[in-house]
Amino acid sequence: MDLILKYFPDLTERQKEQFALLDGLYHDWNAKINVISRKDIDNLYEHHVLHSLGIAEIIRFRPGTRVMDIGTGGGFPGIPLAIMFPDCHFHLVDSIGKKIKVCMEVAQGIGLENVTFCHERAEDEKAKFDFVVSRAVMNLADLVKIIRKNIAKEQHNALPNGLICLKGGEVAREAEPFKHHAEITSLSDYFREEYFETKKIVYVSL
Repeated sequence: MDLILKYFPDLTERQKEQFALLDGLYHDWNAKINVISRKDIDNLYEHHVLHSLGIAEIIRFRPGTRVMDIGTGGGFPGIPLAIMFPDCHFHLVDSIGKKIKVCMEVAQGIGLENVTFCHERAEDEKAKFDFVVSRAVMNLADLVKIIRKNIAKEQHNALPNGLICLKGGEVAREAEPFKHHAEITSLSDYFREEYFETKKIVYVSL
């Protein structure tokens, strides 16, 4: 939790409380339904929560922004972002029902009211959003093909509507087809921990 405050010192008391509750809830639910690898659960705040909040370093979503998190898994990046941006709406989608169950239980446990959940394939989601976010779910070109239909035309934010992905390693080649519309940001520009040395954010305006 100290790690979150190190980079985001201006959290409200409510946000601090919600972030603090994540540890116990994820440890409890992960023991029942494995959504984070057993060896990684003790790195929850660095590898999962702070990693998700990397998106908040490149964009501060304006109130009313609608965001879909596809392949959310255990709720990343959607749940940390929903805590960070309480005036925005987050729709968490995963094709595996038990993962959505964990997300719902965690959100309920911290009193998160700006999220909805759907057990479905992203291909089947018809609603429109300002942004789609994801964490390393698939190749960028495949992802864009699936979610292009979900990007709303009307703009509300400093960045044009589009896709924001958290990815590791060499992503320049993946982004090549979108070179005029893509920006790659190294999370090591923001977070000093060794874990983030190879972590990137890829933003594609759509």
